[in-house]
Amino acid sequence: MPPRRKLSDLDRGRAIGWLQDGVAARQVAHRVAVAPSVIIRLKQRFHATGRVQERQRSGRPRVTTQREDRFIQRQAMQQRMATANNIRQRQQATTNTVVSGQTIRNRLHNFGLRARRPVRGTTLTANHRAARRA
Repeated sequence: MPPRRKLSDLDRGRAIGWLQDGVAARQVAHRVAVAPSVIIRLKQRFHATGRVQERQRSGRPRVTTQREDRFIQRQAMQQRMATANNIRQRQQATTNTVVSGQTIRNRLHNFGLRARRPVRGTTLTANHRAARRA
């Protein structure tokens, strides 16, 4: 199952505004590109609490801030062959936040990137090179 797409606070507010203007939940869902059940739950929660923001979730707090996440993304984009540990060392030196290499890989995965690892292949001999040219 693909991961859920989270609605931003702006989209939530727009959806509630459309619902209050009389637009059908199915049409609102189509405009925001989510399932109608999401809009129905949002409407019920808004009527119960009067808020559209997400509630505090349980679980371990994130080690990195959004700013540090952008720094990690920028480092991976600027130096395509940097490994996760290279990025981790640079990030720790810059922000003084201790993170693991796995955390860096997780953040890169969230951005649709990968930590690159230069692959060292077998050394080509003169015979190999000649065979390639032929």
